[in-house]
Amino acid sequence: MGKSEGVPEKVAWVLVRDGRVLVTRSRGVDVFYFPGGKREPGESDAETLAREIAEELRSRVDTATMVHVGTFETRRDDGRTEFRMICYTAEYTGPLVASSEIEESDWFGYGDRARVSAVDRMVFDALHASGQLP
Repeated sequence: MGKSEGVPEKVAWVLVRDGRVLVTRSRGVDVFYFPGGKREPGESDAETLAREIAEELRSRVDTATMVHVGTFETRRDDGRTEFRMICYTAEYTGPLVASSEIEESDWFGYGDRARVSAVDRMVFDALHASGQLP
């Protein structure tokens, strides 16, 4: 999936463990987000996810195990898409250690939903509805 209609996109990693999901917070920001980021020109979703997770968490995503969780969009008042987040699960190797661009990482349950961005809340709701995030 590529950037379309001029809508900003993020490719995000959804890692659920024991009913909690991994989130990160960038330096100078109060809100937590799913790890991941914007694609570089010409990158596939897999290449973007692998690069971003290596940069943010010093881990290696096994792109062969990527499964699309969903694509979530926030909308403007006029109904047009404001932001799109394309989410994947994937196996990984490595330490999950926050890099210098990440202030902290944490494991959130559904009760922490208010501490994440608007688009991330949509993912929390989907995970909750599926029973993955009680």
